[in-house]
Amino acid sequence: MLAFILTRLAQAVLVMAVVALLAFAMFRFVGDPINQLVGQETTEAEREALRESLGLNDPVLVQFAHYAGQAVLFDFGNSYQFKQPVAKLIGERAAATLELSLTSAVLALLIGVPMGVFTGLYPQSWVSRLFLGASLVGVSLPTFLIGILLIFVFAVELGWLPAFGRGAVVQLGWWSTGFLTLSGLRSLVLPAITLGLFQMTLIMRLVRGEMLEVMRTEYIRFARARGLPNRAIHFGHALKNTLIPVITITGLQLGSIIAFAIITEQVFQWPGMGLLFIQAVANVDIPIMSAYLLLSSLIFVTINLVVDVLYAFVDPRIRVGAGG
Repeated sequence: MLAFILTRLAQAVLVMAVVALLAFAMFRFVGDPINQLVGQETTEAEREALRESLGLNDPVLVQFAHYAGQAVLFDFGNSYQFKQPVAKLIGERAAATLELSLTSAVLALLIGVPMGVFTGLYPQSWVSRLFLGASLVGVSLPTFLIGILLIFVFAVELGWLPAFGRGAVVQLGWWSTGFLTLSGLRSLVLPAITLGLFQMTLIMRLVRGEMLEVMRTEYIRFARARGLPNRAIHFGHALKNTLIPVITITGLQLGSIIAFAIITEQVFQWPGMGLLFIQAVANVDIPIMSAYLLLSSLIFVTINLVVDVLYAFVDPRIRVGAGG
């Protein structure tokens, strides 16, 4: 088991090294940072002095080593647009993105898994057909269109929920949360549904497919022959054996929710890291863009590592294979 974890950890470090190289290439070769830091009245001598002080005249390998060392310490330099440390800007917005992403993931699990179990156990019922028809909406419609439709119905026409913003938040040390205020909870509803709808339909269809396959296996027939009640068969045997693919998809989708909340944050003007990234792209703010790339990759790699470890606990065959 330890060898399995160490192998996956080494692979994660290698992936992050490649991503750091890509982020450095973006930082180093996309535009000239000096033009973003100084005005037109700056003399050539002042530009050259600034270039020397920033280490831009050093060899490329030296620059990459310095960049990677600073990134390990979560020091991504200063933003061209805001003239503030990038780590500070991202830290101020990380709470909003994580709050939105985790809420979306929990909603997708709490709704998607029961719907998948029901449609897998009763595939011919009209409720199952209704669920499958509704799931096509989440799969087919793009995220921004779903968000705009929700705003039009629930914010513009009905006036039940706010159309943009995060609402009032409570500061708990360095963390800010909207869970403790009514306006924060109301502001979270529409973006959380928008962001989690695709994941919910994906989880529902995955659980349904696995349940249909498991219910046709020999050990389920044997369990019925033993006279076990349906609840024990459905939840003690069938659902348990669908956990491995569900764990994989759920883990990876959590990473994608966090990393790709950009569109939802833009539609609802949610003050998170995704909206900051959109502003950075509009202003060619390379430090923020490269930092977002690194942090998004770190989230994916970390979640993938956790999923692999959970795999080894859920399925003993993986531990045996890793030991071999």
